[in-house]
Amino acid sequence: MYFKQFYLGCLAHASYMFGSKGEAAVVDPQRDVEIYLDAAQKNGLVIRHIFETHLHADFVSGHRELAQRTGAKIYVGAPAEAKFQHVALHDGFALQVGDVCLSALETPGHTPESICLVLTDCEHGDEPWAAFTGDTLFIGDVGRPDLSPTHTPQELADMMYDSLHRKLMALPDKTLVYTAHGEGSLCGSKMRAESSSSSNAAPETATISSFAGPNRRS
Repeated sequence: MYFKQFYLGCLAHASYMFGSKGEAAVVDPQRDVEIYLDAAQKNGLVIRHIFETHLHADFVSGHRELAQRTGAKIYVGAPAEAKFQHVALHDGFALQVGDVCLSALETPGHTPESICLVLTDCEHGDEPWAAFTGDTLFIGDVGRPDLSPTHTPQELADMMYDSLHRKLMALPDKTLVYTAHGEGSLCGSKMRAESSSSSNAAPETATISSFAGPNRRS
């Protein structure tokens, strides 16, 4: 399995590419798509899928150019009602990329259309090993609920609480967390310097079980 994070320091933005058996998927691509095309070519992969965890307000995404240049499908949370050609994601959506099994979770809160993507190495078991959490869950923080023009901060905060506790916290405790931003982003206020979790990250930042969410709405 191929897995790589691409980190853009000036925006504290993380994007990802994973692949298996000759095909690949990109998550939250930055505007410069050459980095994904180059990585795919060097590793013998063809980009077939492009996922947006939410509609980004702080940078221009390269999803449309990347789709045009590769023929890949774009996947976006259904509430976005995106006008470009795409696959609308709902809870229960599943896709296999080589030996990697992917499932989508609708996790509104930062934005109404926010999704998280759960990855399982199907060749070695059926328990998830990682989740792309977009701007829903960061290392040390959660996404801001005050940026939507269609929902009040209170409405989004209620959605965020449910997304965290009913969906993300229901994942296995050891699930690794890969976020769309690190420290310095305006999408959260208390993010840690780590750009993602990893097997050698500090235990308190590495997994789903480390997230200490509130026990009640406040």
